Amino acid sequence: MKIKKDKSVFLEKFGDTPRLRVLDFLIGNHFFDFPITEIARGSNVSYNSLKAFFQQMIRDDFIIKTRRVGKSDFYKLNTENLFMKSLIKIDWLLTEKAISPKIKVVA
Repeated sequence: MKIKKDKSVFLEKFGDTPRLRVLDFLIGNHFFDFPITEIARGSNVSYNSLKAFFQQMIRDDFIIKTRRVGKSDFYKLNTENLFMKSLIKIDWLLTEKAISPKIKVVA
């Protein structure tokens, strides 16, 4: 596992693990869908590591399959899931706080 040099605020606060890297990547790109190989590459997680927990994330309804192109299935963050909505909100609050520490964040 490679450590990212410029970590997001999300990873700085919650830790730098493969699962959190995947969530961080998908939260940052929640409007788009990706094949598993691109999720692995974009999150800097090995394909084999990603495959070890990817199905669990689908079962937990954190990630949904959006379409199939050729032999590749595409997935994205399930923004309808209440937990994922909250995680996106937390990510934005952490980012706002890091950018402007004097701003009082109201939830």
